[in-house]
Amino acid sequence: AAANLIERGDRVLVISTGYFGQRFKDILDRYGANTTILEAPLGEVVTLEAIEKELKTGNFKALTITHVDTSTGILVDPEPIAKLAQKYNTLSILDGVCSVAGEEVNQEKWGLDIVLTASQKAIGVPPGLALLIASEKAMEVWKNRKTPVGNYYADWTNWLPIMKAYEERRPSYFGTPPVNLIVALETSLKIICKEGILARVKRHQELARAFRAGISSLNLEILPKTSQIAANTLTAIYYPKGIDGSALLSKIASKDIIVAGGLLSKIKTTYFRIGHMGSVSSNDLFAVLGALEHALLELGYNMDPGISLQAFQKELLKAGIK
Repeated sequence: AAANLIERGDRVLVISTGYFGQRFKDILDRYGANTTILEAPLGEVVTLEAIEKELKTGNFKALTITHVDTSTGILVDPEPIAKLAQKYNTLSILDGVCSVAGEEVNQEKWGLDIVLTASQKAIGVPPGLALLIASEKAMEVWKNRKTPVGNYYADWTNWLPIMKAYEERRPSYFGTPPVNLIVALETSLKIICKEGILARVKRHQELARAFRAGISSLNLEILPKTSQIAANTLTAIYYPKGIDGSALLSKIASKDIIVAGGLLSKIKTTYFRIGHMGSVSSNDLFAVLGALEHALLELGYNMDPGISLQAFQKELLKAGIK
């Protein structure tokens, strides 16, 4: 997105809710963008008023939105931001790495110019593929750029003839693709289509709601300050007071459950993250909560054994999940 749409000196607004907002700024800076970053307070989202105030200063070529920031578990509503981008004739770029196929995304309806993701999260494929969909407006901006794209292998000039040839079922060469991952992607997309994207998004929402109920029953706090901005693909959880984080993760790992430590540098030792996306089932999350409970009890945390499993089960029953 940055390589093809941004030229040196272009103004870009980055709307950040964590580590990957800053990452987007670093990428844009490499392509010579004049970047402004709006950082949300920890556990919150950037307000629409703040975004519009910045857009009013004029001539932003693009803005970026991190739909779900993997470092914080914050979920942003892209639709009103995309509408603001249209109002100010600004391209909108959605980082959907931790959201596509797990959260609701309506690119055309919302007016998003770019939606990008990767293969390894809710798509459910091993890492290695970048997936991107561009609007006609974005393609026009790219066609009318004044300078060559500064990244040879990311240049749409090289990829579009390959895609056109593929659609016409004739051979064409630019670079050898990772055919094993493309076969895996085809398999995963068939699974997603069989489930149905609306049903898949609903499943993520219901599992996340039940999982957060389990976490809350343990008197553990999550990073998002409200449930409305808590992601349905991943949960970021503060370590309880008096519990050593590294010891907790080690004990969970000893039970064959792998969770992630903190990523946001200023607070990385105070929290951990649990993914619940893609093919993750309620049975998987029962195992996670069981391992978390057991580890907390071993470390002397004061709680009623089984309480998170009960809370999780109650929410599943309410949602009708078997």
